Amino acid sequence: MSYVEVPGAQVPIRMWTDPSSVEDGAMRQLQNVATLPWIKGLAVMPDVHYGKGATVGSVIAMQGAVCPAAVGVDIGCGMSAVRTSLTANDLPGDLSRLRSKIEQAIPVGRGMHREMVDPGRMHGFSTSGWDDLWSRFEGLSEAVKFRHERAEKQMGTLGSGNHFVEFCLDETGAVWLMLHSGSRNIGKELAEYHIGQAQKLPHNQGLIDRDLAVFVADTPQMASYRNDLFWAQEYAKYNRAIMMALFQDVIRREFKKAKVSFDPVISCHHNYVAEERYEGMDLLVTRKGAIRAGSGEYGIIPGSMGTGSYIVKGLGNESAFNSASHGAGRRMSRSAAKRRFSTKDLEDQTRGVECRKDSGVVDEIPGAYKPIEKVIDQQRDLVAVVAKLKQVICVKG
Repeated sequence: MSYVEVPGAQVPIRMWTDPSSVEDGAMRQLQNVATLPWIKGLAVMPDVHYGKGATVGSVIAMQGAVCPAAVGVDIGCGMSAVRTSLTANDLPGDLSRLRSKIEQAIPVGRGMHREMVDPGRMHGFSTSGWDDLWSRFEGLSEAVKFRHERAEKQMGTLGSGNHFVEFCLDETGAVWLMLHSGSRNIGKELAEYHIGQAQKLPHNQGLIDRDLAVFVADTPQMASYRNDLFWAQEYAKYNRAIMMALFQDVIRREFKKAKVSFDPVISCHHNYVAEERYEGMDLLVTRKGAIRAGSGEYGIIPGSMGTGSYIVKGLGNESAFNSASHGAGRRMSRSAAKRRFSTKDLEDQTRGVECRKDSGVVDEIPGAYKPIEKVIDQQRDLVAVVAKLKQVICVKG
């Protein structure tokens, strides 16, 4: 589908979904964003839903300003995926051992490594920029200065919530490795600190929603936020790269006889800010629950833990600021999912997937998410499908 345009105070809201299907809370958030004086465009992805601070599935283009709550608290959260030389015929009948080995290699939830992972010892891992990342830690805001050791040990860890590591098959039977994570606690603390700082600034006192407080160009507060923001985005990218390298090492060991090889890794943020140019304007484009989908750029759009995911290639649609959805999108809150579904429902909806099926992940049940096929169909002018994946192992955070 092409987009539907909904009137907004400063700019029209371009929606790649039926506006009537958007929950009232999310629509109010979008209308509020459209009142910001600095806004130059607002695109809404088909996985749109209400979010803390700002709407998930929104792409906000502003000139000379950025809204930290519109990035979200998991700065740099995103996806990585890689196709392997393995096929379905190489897999054992029982995948529980492989799932256990993945969980041993990659800490989940609040877990962390005992010592910082040494990337120099990891097979094929590029350490370019690694030392520079850590040398810049002292330049971050005072709020996180004492978190250095924890940030080191959390590098290469999954986190919780909707983060996951998956072992998948595509429609040809090829095995893919895929994961979803972000900047862990260090990104969250930086985000929360700057959201609080922005809300104190005089120019934000008259906003319709205090969560939409912004930093403006050429101010010390903006400079501080940009420094921390771009560092956290880089941390998140390395976090996924370390996890993917750990994941690949597990696969090499478990399938030693197959001498597994890997294609280049596909990686994309979906909670971040980028400096981009549209219609002759230099803009700060915030994607919260959206990926960049420039012409020919690869992206990853996951469904839920029982439905599968898509590898896509961007079509470079500037009406959407070269963006696409970041996933299926929730159709109910976590608390609503826990009230609605049982562990029996979870077992039924994840049949055939080696994964947790206990009460701790009921909020991530496939029924809590929108149908991924419909979400993909609604953005055919944003991305082209390259591969459809179905998980056979899912490790949840």
